[in-house]
Amino acid sequence: MSDTVTVSGATRIGELIGQLVKFAAVGGVGFVVDIAVFNLMLLHPAPLAAWPMIAKTASTALAIAVNWIGNRMWTFRDRRRTDTAREAVEFLVASLIGSGVSLLCLAVSHYVLGLTSTFDDNVSANVIGLLLGSAVRFAAYRWWVFGDRSSTAVRGSDAVTGRSTSTEAPTPGSFSMRAAPPARSASLATIARPSPPPE
Repeated sequence: MSDTVTVSGATRIGELIGQLVKFAAVGGVGFVVDIAVFNLMLLHPAPLAAWPMIAKTASTALAIAVNWIGNRMWTFRDRRRTDTAREAVEFLVASLIGSGVSLLCLAVSHYVLGLTSTFDDNVSANVIGLLLGSAVRFAAYRWWVFGDRSSTAVRGSDAVTGRSTSTEAPTPGSFSMRAAPPARSASLATIARPSPPPE
């Protein structure tokens, strides 16, 4: 029994490590896309005062789309859902929460702790904030967006079909309520059989 538990735990840890590695690789691709698109749009500015904000919004949206496709098709490919639209919305929400964590780290460092240098801002936003935000994203992706819904699906199908998964033990005396059929008397056959003639 203990060997089975150990093997199961090792399998889960190996699966988790594999997902973390794939998640990091997909996130790296998304980061490169974000930086590349942002700078490309800055090199071709439009006559708008808010162009840097528009460029960052567009690059972030594209990076989130790349991350969703990569995590859906590779990191969590065995957990993909059939309700793709809802999955995409939940992925977007989880990504925005992770970005909010990064911004919160920057705000606390800059405005609360008074660490206002460029180096401090980069450490708080792009090191601490990036690590904490990535941890929040991974947890949300694995246990919410791409969470295991097999038990929920089984319960839902049982509710639709009207099946019950519970079993009831027979109560004492339940087998004695039905009377056994009377046994056919062997004497009837003996009476109906003609007796042999006398010798």
